Amino acid sequence: MMIAIILGTHGKFSQELLKSSEMIFGKQENIECVTFETGESADDLVKKYEKVISKLDVDEGLLFMVDLFGGSPFNAASRIAINNKNIDIVTGANLPMLLEVFASRDSSSLDEVTLTAIDSGKNSIKSFKANFNENVEEEL
Repeated sequence: MMIAIILGTHGKFSQELLKSSEMIFGKQENIECVTFETGESADDLVKKYEKVISKLDVDEGLLFMVDLFGGSPFNAASRIAINNKNIDIVTGANLPMLLEVFASRDSSSLDEVTLTAIDSGKNSIKSFKANFNENVEEEL
């Protein structure tokens, strides 16, 4: 068993993020992408989410990974998650976050996978110059 994932984003970002992550980590199961297209409403997104949820094994939990806090993919996911303790949402979906979630979702609880996503998302944001200067100082 593993935590189910729905990638929900504006446009085709979710599909491309999944393709890129599978290039690195390999083909994934129990994951679906949902795109929010121009002209769609939050109601349309809720229907799309409900359709893909029916395809997933959510017994261990479901993690929505969306692009923006407060955006339509987040708002629609919130309408589903609000009444279900076995569903959570993480915003700021990015490639390092997704890879870490893949590595942990078959052996961790929903809460643990959620924390992994948040931590890896934060830790993956770096400045080359700041990092370079820190490494030079450590070597001295």
